[in-house]
Amino acid sequence: MPTKDGDHRLSQLVEGIVRLASGDLNTRFELSPERDDIDAVSMGINLLAEELELMYKQLEQRVEERTAMLREAHQAMSRMAMTDALTGLANRMALAARLDEALGSTVEGRPTPALLLLDLNSFKQINDSFGHEAGDRVLAAVGKRLRGAVREGDMVARLGGDEFAVLIPEATLEQAMATANRIVEVLGRSIQLDEMNVWPQASIGLRVAEPGETAQRLLLEADTAMYEAKKTRRGGVKVFQERMLYSRQLHNQMATELRDAIAAGEFTLYYQPVVDLASGEIRGAEVLVRWNHPQRGLVMPDEFIPLAEETGLIIDLGRWILCEAVMTFARWRETVPLSSDFRLRVNVSVAELQRIDLVDYVREVLRDSLIDPAFLVLEITETALVTGGDVETYSLLSLKSLGIGIEIDDFGTGYSSISYLRNLPVSMVKVDRSILSQSSGNISQNEFIAAVIQLIRAAGLDAVFEGIETKVQVERLLEMGCVSGQGYYFSRPVPEAAMLELLRNSVRLPAGV
Repeated sequence: MPTKDGDHRLSQLVEGIVRLASGDLNTRFELSPERDDIDAVSMGINLLAEELELMYKQLEQRVEERTAMLREAHQAMSRMAMTDALTGLANRMALAARLDEALGSTVEGRPTPALLLLDLNSFKQINDSFGHEAGDRVLAAVGKRLRGAVREGDMVARLGGDEFAVLIPEATLEQAMATANRIVEVLGRSIQLDEMNVWPQASIGLRVAEPGETAQRLLLEADTAMYEAKKTRRGGVKVFQERMLYSRQLHNQMATELRDAIAAGEFTLYYQPVVDLASGEIRGAEVLVRWNHPQRGLVMPDEFIPLAEETGLIIDLGRWILCEAVMTFARWRETVPLSSDFRLRVNVSVAELQRIDLVDYVREVLRDSLIDPAFLVLEITETALVTGGDVETYSLLSLKSLGIGIEIDDFGTGYSSISYLRNLPVSMVKVDRSILSQSSGNISQNEFIAAVIQLIRAAGLDAVFEGIETKVQVERLLEMGCVSGQGYYFSRPVPEAAMLELLRNSVRLPAGV
C-alpha cells in the first residue's frame, strides 16, 4: 500500500510531468530516501528530461546556425543584386536606392546631392580592335580609377556597358566640378593592354540636384548633360542647363521623323565634283545627302547622320543613297559625256560595312543598273578600316574583288600609318580637310602635307585632297605632286540638275594653272 508520503510524491510527480509536457524541460524530481518505485520513476523521468533538454539545446543551436547561414546567404544575394560583377562597383539598382536616400535626407541650408554620369569615348573600338576580354579589363581599370578619384562616402556605380555614375551625397557645383575634373585627369592616362596602350577618356554629364527634385528627374538631367558632352569628339564635362532638355526633345522628335523620311521621299542627293588640279576637268563626284524636312527645310548631314547611326537607320539610309546614286549615274551615262576615268564616290558607314549582306546588295544594284563596278568608289572612314573585324575585312575584300574602288576617307585624323595602308584592300586615299586648312602657308605644315602625300605614294595609292578653298592651295598641291581634289574653290555640293549642267557642257572648273 502506498504511504501518505508516497501519495504526496505521486502528486508532485504528476505536476512535474504536466510541466514537462508544457515545455519546461528544467523540471526535475528529488529522490526520497525510500528508493522505491516512485523514486525509480522519478529518476527515469529526470534522465528523460535531461536528454530532452540536451536535444532541445542542440536543435536550438542548429536553428541558430541555419538562421545565421540563411541571413549571410540573403546578405550575399543582396550584395550580388546591388553589385556589378565585373568591376565590384555598385550597379544601377544600388545607385537608384542610394539616390532616393540621398535626396530624401537633404537638409535645408545644406548642399544637395550631385550626380555625374559618364560614358567612355570610342569604347566600341577597343572591343572591336582588341576583343571583349580586353574591353572588360579596361572597364575594371576604369572602375578602380573612379574609386580613387572620389571622396569617402561618394558612390561609384557601373550602370551597364561603358556607362558609369558617381553620386556625391552633398556637394556644391564647385565641389562636384572638382570631382569631375579629377575623373577627367585619371581617365586621361593610358591603360596598357598587352603591348598596346588605350586612353579611356570619357564624356561626363553633371547635375547638382534642386531642392525637392526626384531621382528620376536627376538621372534624366545628368544623362542629358552627358549627351551634350558626347556631341564633341573629345568629350569632357558638361553641366546641365535647361536648354539641353529642349535640344534633347528636338533630337528625339527628329529621330521619330527620320524613321518615316526615307519612305516619304524626303531625302535628296547632292554632288561635289572631284577635279583634276592641273586642268580643272571633272574626274568624278562625291555623293552627299540632304534632308528636305517638311518644316525645317534643308537639313545638312551633320545634323541627321549621327542620329541615323545612333538609331540604326543608317543601314536603310545608306542603301537608299547607294541605290539612288548608282541608278542616277546610269542615267547620266546615257545623256552626258563622261570620261573613262570618271568615278562616282559613295560613303559607306561602319554599320553598313558590318552587315554580311552588304556585298550581295552592292552586286545586285550594279547588276540592275548595268554599271561597270570600276566606275564606283566606296569611301570608308580611316577608323572603320583599321579597327574592323572579320566581317568588315570580308566585305572589303569581296567588294574589291568585284572591281569596286575602295577609298580611305578622312585620312590624317587617326592612324595614318604606312604599315596598315599597305595591308588594307584600298586603292586611293582622301586626305581630311583639316590637314589642308591648318597649313595657311606655314612652312612646317607644308612639309607635313608633303610627307602625307609621300606616305600615300609609298603605299602605291593615289591621293585626293578635300577642302580646297584657294588657288594657292591648288598650286601648292600641284607642286607636291597631288593631281586631284575637291572643295569650295571648284564647286560646292550641287543638286543633280546643276551637276548635269556641268557635265553636259564639259565645264572646266578653276584650276591651278
